[in-house]
Amino acid sequence: MFRKSLVAAAVAGAFATGAQAQSSMLEEVIVTATKRDSTIQDLPFSINAQTASDIRRAGATNLEELSRNVAGLTIQNLGPGQSQVAVRGVSAGQIVRDQPGVKEQVGVYLDESVISLSLFTPDLDLYDLNRVETLRGPQGTLFGSGSIGGTIRYITEQPKIGVTEGSLEADVNAVTDGDFGGHLKAAANIPLTDTLALRVVGYNQEYAGYIDALGENGSKKEDVNSGTRQGGRIALLWEPNDALSITPRLVYQDMETDGFNRREEFNLFANPYTTTRPAIELGSREQYLLLDEQFADEFWLADVVVKYSADAFDTTFVASRTERSLLVSRDASALTGSVSVDLGYPEEAVSLPSNLRDTTDVEQDTYELRFSSNGDSDLTWVAGVFYSETIRNYAQRLPTPGYDAFTDAVLGEGTSEAVANGYGPDSPYNADLDYDLTQLAFFGEATYAVTDRLSITAGLRQYDFEEDRVIFGGGLFSDGWDQTDSTSSDGITPRILAAYEMNDQVTFNAQASQGFRLGGVNDPLNSGLCTPEDLETFGGFQDYDDETMWNYEAGVKTRFSGLTVNAAVFYTEIEDLQTTLDAGSCSSRISFNVPEAHTAGVELELTAQATENLELTFAGSLLEAEFDSTVVDGNGDILGGVEKGNRLPSVPEMQFSTSATYFATPMFGSQETYFSATWQYVDTRFTQPSDQLPGAGEFQSGLAYGGATGSETTSVDLELDAYSLVNLRAGLRYDEWELATYLNNAFDEEVDLSFDRERGGRARLGFRTNAPQTVGVTARWFWD
Repeated sequence: MFRKSLVAAAVAGAFATGAQAQSSMLEEVIVTATKRDSTIQDLPFSINAQTASDIRRAGATNLEELSRNVAGLTIQNLGPGQSQVAVRGVSAGQIVRDQPGVKEQVGVYLDESVISLSLFTPDLDLYDLNRVETLRGPQGTLFGSGSIGGTIRYITEQPKIGVTEGSLEADVNAVTDGDFGGHLKAAANIPLTDTLALRVVGYNQEYAGYIDALGENGSKKEDVNSGTRQGGRIALLWEPNDALSITPRLVYQDMETDGFNRREEFNLFANPYTTTRPAIELGSREQYLLLDEQFADEFWLADVVVKYSADAFDTTFVASRTERSLLVSRDASALTGSVSVDLGYPEEAVSLPSNLRDTTDVEQDTYELRFSSNGDSDLTWVAGVFYSETIRNYAQRLPTPGYDAFTDAVLGEGTSEAVANGYGPDSPYNADLDYDLTQLAFFGEATYAVTDRLSITAGLRQYDFEEDRVIFGGGLFSDGWDQTDSTSSDGITPRILAAYEMNDQVTFNAQASQGFRLGGVNDPLNSGLCTPEDLETFGGFQDYDDETMWNYEAGVKTRFSGLTVNAAVFYTEIEDLQTTLDAGSCSSRISFNVPEAHTAGVELELTAQATENLELTFAGSLLEAEFDSTVVDGNGDILGGVEKGNRLPSVPEMQFSTSATYFATPMFGSQETYFSATWQYVDTRFTQPSDQLPGAGEFQSGLAYGGATGSETTSVDLELDAYSLVNLRAGLRYDEWELATYLNNAFDEEVDLSFDRERGGRARLGFRTNAPQTVGVTARWFWD
């Protein structure tokens, strides 16, 4: 069990460091986590803010890279643009492409606009951001569903009236045993009149590939997971007077990769057991492909923020429109081939190239109107109404040229056309799922200063959701679905917080807050692909209920000369945790509710100006995240590793990052010369709950193919190893430009980030892995 003594030791150590710190003041960060301006130290709950200077110094270009400096924030890498976010260990297992109905556990915002989408939260570029805020714990009062674990907010630099400024950044890097990458980014603030200003941002980034793909007849393609990300923002600020401001904005980003960061342990076509095919041992950062793969994500956001300040209160209106188009195109030849073996197809049919194409198109409209007090009263408040409608169209196709001929030859003439259900030829699996989700919520939060040092905050959110889903399918591998489902939910989520300012340097806070995540309906199983055992085990799951959580926490925030320490201890009770499992041979995923689970832990973040020239940071967490219920199937067997005392998936028990930045005597005529080192440690994890079952890492395909019997065992350690990564950076800063060189993954550690399996491991086994050692140079020009 988690020990409270660890909290005391951590805080005591932080205070001891403070006694030795030099008397220089650290930066005061203003945040808007409560939809009002405040400092991190004044907020009565746990929050982290990575500023623009933090982002530059870390060399971070995406949320995964930035997360190493945020205690309690975990990013499970599921491929480019598909990372899964967890805060404080609130995680239910790996969500994959073909689970479009699952809702997110961490809400993500770009300024005032909601952009989160389960699994496919946009991998936004961090250039010209003011900061990234991480709000830990459920944020159900102000941010609603999808923020049960917490909320992440990208806060961009806003247009500035009467100010001319800008920046330009160029980067080039090389990956060990990989490709070259780099980027070019620019931002400019342009005053147009005394009341108008324009801010423009543009960027283009090239990702270096590092995964090699073996193929038929001994072929090999190098660096198949290279990619690009390009986009920009344009915002216009109009301030006709001191009371009114209107800021319309357009955001665009297009991301594409040529493949995925997957290294394979077993492939139906490439394994050491075949005899009539060449036996193949896949090596480090290698995979086997019959077809090229692709990921594409086009993201549009148009929004407008209107602010009006009256004598008694401020009014804010936000309207946004998001449009996204996603494609996940993967080589499903091993998946389709494994089914063909089961159906008794000839070897020529088994080895047909097969392309599974998942497409997602999303249109989302959101509106928020809120009012907030602006006086010096002991009572401050914010209240508002929020409405959104999300239309999501998800489709899968499995184009496999030549497949129908083999189907008709083996299963009978006319079989392919009979099961097509209106879809085209040579695609044995087709599905269309259309979702329409509407949300209406009223929220409010008020803070009362009981004394000069004690304040109490209370808040409520009343919500009402409705979701309609239509599923239609066809093809040999589907069951020809044509059904409509509806779900709805309503309720109230409260929170109460207290803050006590012991003195000007130390503040204690405590809170109890509730969060929720909407339930839904599972997609029908591909019953034609299921073994009888898997069909019996997983066939009974249809609906899953809302997930709710109570979070209890206490924290301390201190700020001395040269030292800032924020620490918190927390405990969460989760009811009806929506847990995700692989439905074995069915090539499907299901979600179901676990009655009870909990997380408990401690977080510590520290920034210390140890000497005039040395700055130290630490961000870390200790965590216990476990199931408190056991779920069994119809035979009384434990289902998918969901057993009381087993760990929740994807989150480590311990993770931390520490950095040291030394400001040396300026060299080469610079105004500032610095050297920085960051060490990140992440403890062991499991990708999904079933990975903890005895013998879970022993895989047998059961497929007699290529001379293999199917009874051979591939052994894989499903407990992802702990790892450490070291990044080094050195820079020179001048009046108008800066030059930095960096070495990421300095010791070239190969890390298993998450486990990937096709059809329960019968078709393919692999791990998603990190980039090798990378060396680069970044030059940045800025003017004002």
